[in-house]
Parts: sequence; C-alpha cells; structure tokens
Amino acid sequence: MTTPRTRQDRRTEHAAIWRAGGAAVSLDVEPVQHGVRDRGFGGARLVSGAIAICMILVLVLFFTADLFYVRGAAVGGTEYLSVSDVYTVANVDGWHLFWIDPAQVRANLLAYPTIADATVQVGWPPNMVQIVISEREPALVWEQAGVPVWIDLQGRVMSKRADIEGLPRVIADSIEADPLGPNMRLPVDVVSGALQLHLLMPQIQVLRYHPSNGLGYNDPGGWQAWFGSGTNMPEKLLIYNAIVARAQSELGPQLSEINVSSPDAPVYCCK
Repeated sequence: MTTPRTRQDRRTEHAAIWRAGGAAVSLDVEPVQHGVRDRGFGGARLVSGAIAICMILVLVLFFTADLFYVRGAAVGGTEYLSVSDVYTVANVDGWHLFWIDPAQVRANLLAYPTIADATVQVGWPPNMVQIVISEREPALVWEQAGVPVWIDLQGRVMSKRADIEGLPRVIADSIEADPLGPNMRLPVDVVSGALQLHLLMPQIQVLRYHPSNGLGYNDPGGWQAWFGSGTNMPEKLLIYNAIVARAQSELGPQLSEINVSSPDAPVYCCK
C-alpha cells in the first residue's frame, strides 16, 4: 500500500535524470545566495588608488624639490674658457631637469664663437647636466678700433681670453671701423696671408692691415711695405726684396712706400 506524499516530502526531493538501462541519477544543486558581492574587485581598486596617490606624490616631489633644479653643471674640455663661462652660455641655470633639451643646450653652446663642438648629457642628480666642449684655436690677434680679438683659421672672430706668446698680431688701420663682433668673419685669404708673412718675416712683431693695400708692416728702413692678401706671399716677398735693392739705390732716404699687393704691377714711391 502506497503512502501519500506530504508537501514536506516533495520539497526535499531532488531532481533526477533518467538514463536508459540504469537508475535515475540525482542532481544536487547548491542553493544560490542572493545579495552577496565578490570582495576581490574592491581590493584591486584600493591598490590602484594607492598607486595613483604615490605617483602624484612623486610628481609633486619632482617639481617642488630644489634637488631637481639645475644649479650647476659638470664641464670638461675647456682650455681658454672657464667653467662658469660655459655654464652661462649653456643657459640652463634654474631650469628643471624635465624641461632641459640637450639639443637646445648644444645649440646655445655652438652659437658662442669660441666653441667649435659640444656634447650635452642630462641625467639624475648630482650631475644632472654634463657638458664637454672643444674650443677653436686662435690663429692670430686682430686689433680694430682699439679692441683686440682672436681670429681662427677660418676667419671666425673669437673673444680674446689670454695673451699667447708667438701669436701673430695685426692692427687694422681704419680709424672709422667698429670693433669686430662675435658674429663677424674675416676673409680666409687675409688670415692665411698674415700667417705666411709672420712665418717669412718673424722679426716683424706687428703687421698692419689697410682696406685697399691689404697686409703690410712698417719696414725698419723707414718706409711702408704692403703685400695685399692671399697665399702667394713668398713670391711677393721676392719681388719686394728686388724692389728694395733698386729703390734704395735710386731714391735713398726718400723712399716712402713699396706696394707689391699686385705682383704683376708693383709700385713704389718717395716722400
């Protein structure tokens, strides 16, 4: 005799799957709890927030701490310039480390007439800015309007930093001319001519330059000697010596000027 199932019995029954040739298999289903959240995402948000706050604090430290503002530089390669000169020309004083552009700093240095080349590196404290330069070599001293400057082999004007023994000296005759500025340049043939004359006539301490007559000097015999410019000074000097021998015999103490700037048409005259 079958006993009637009660409502309680029906609630405790489990679902079953019928399989052919076998008994029914019950499926135990775990009860689902509603309203419970996974707390893993909340922990990740806290970690992300902490990282963001730390990054903000680091950025604030970078931009407020004086440690990251340039107050000096490591400078190498100087010969005539001082470290303070190079640091001033670089124009990095007071700049923040993040805002320094090495290419711009190098451009600032190369714009200075005495500096031929420069390398710039930017890193972390204490040596945030490192500069190594190579300076142009002066070929002669050029004095114009009473202001002496250095001139290199390419005719570029450099600031005179010291007295160098044995360096040729040229004084420009033009009184009305202004001093040579840092962005000015002499013709290369004038520079090469002055160097040749200095080698050929080492006893002449000071050379002269005239806009029309070129390079020359005051000869110890009492007259003015003019040689123009260019690299053919040995040829001009041979012509000059021949004219001196002839002119002295003809004019004697009346000789006042010999001009061989044009070797094909030399000129000499008397007082």
